[in-house]
Amino acid sequence: MASGEGIISRRAAVLFSGPALLVILAFLAFPALWVIVISLTDLTLASIQPARFIGLANYSRILSDHFFWNALKVSLIFVLASGVIGQAGLGLSLAVFLHGRKGLSRSILVSAAVLAWILPEVVVAYSWAAFLDQDAGLLNRLLGLFGLPAVNWMSYHTALFSIIVFNTWRGTAFSLLLFSAALSSLPPSYLETADTLGAGPWRRFRDIILPLIRGSIFTALILITLWTFNVFTPFLLTRGGPSFSTELLPVFIYRNAFLGPLKLGYGSAAAAIMLLLNLALGTMYLLAGRKK
Repeated sequence: MASGEGIISRRAAVLFSGPALLVILAFLAFPALWVIVISLTDLTLASIQPARFIGLANYSRILSDHFFWNALKVSLIFVLASGVIGQAGLGLSLAVFLHGRKGLSRSILVSAAVLAWILPEVVVAYSWAAFLDQDAGLLNRLLGLFGLPAVNWMSYHTALFSIIVFNTWRGTAFSLLLFSAALSSLPPSYLETADTLGAGPWRRFRDIILPLIRGSIFTALILITLWTFNVFTPFLLTRGGPSFSTELLPVFIYRNAFLGPLKLGYGSAAAAIMLLLNLALGTMYLLAGRKK
């Protein structure tokens, strides 16, 4: 009887997980394999000739492409600054600051963060483009009220900083909500005991809060890093410029595959490398969390 129940249990598990597995295969696994297949050819969107198998030639060209390494460097800076430090750091700080607080100010702050997160990306991007405009942008008008000169926020030296601030503002709500949920699950007696013993805010955060929400921190870092690494919205602000100073890896792939060169095979090779980098980043976080 126990054996029969075990068989039924396995069949039920396959039955319930089957649709999800089919969706994963159809929308994740198959496109990834198809990208790898295309990356081994010289397929272009502008040619009427059939694609030829060229092996690893596209990968060899990418590894010697200065623009690829520039896009990778910009992406890593962007992920570290706007994802790990910006979204995760700011979200955790706000969650700790708001923990246990009630009132209108808390509701306004949380609502504003969530609103920035749920607005459509195109609307947000073009709103920020208007906000940062050098001649008529609201930010430069505010600077003018204090006697400060207007700044070209989309220049070569400031464009990357601008999209880092934009992406931090855009995605902080996710980590805020995640960390707020983790903090709400903490036993109140832990923090009350710390207050009774005279522990300051830093000691409570370091010795009580941080160890107890470690799992949530690793989860947030994995999701935020992968989402930030794959984000495409800054393209709507800068189009990768000026002079490729904000060309992230997704923008590099899009430019080569669908804009000027129309080299779909070359762009697919870059996408395959990006897929491997995503797997490496996710594995690194998982191993670090398991080690802890």
